Amino acid sequence: MIVVTGGAGFIGSAFVAKLNDEGQDAIVIVDELESSEKWKNLVKRRYADYIHKGAF
Repeated sequence: MIVVTGGAGFIGSAFVAKLNDEGQDAIVIVDELESSEKWKNLVKRRYADYIHKGAF
């Protein structure tokens, strides 16, 4: 399991994409999506779970 903090942001989502390209999808993304459109960065990504940064 890989945890990516800030995984919905520009750099974090690019890192998740790279991990996906390498066959990784056991990824937990930690971020805050309520107040932005960062969720769009995750639409094409494969990950196991999303956790709000406040719960992490």
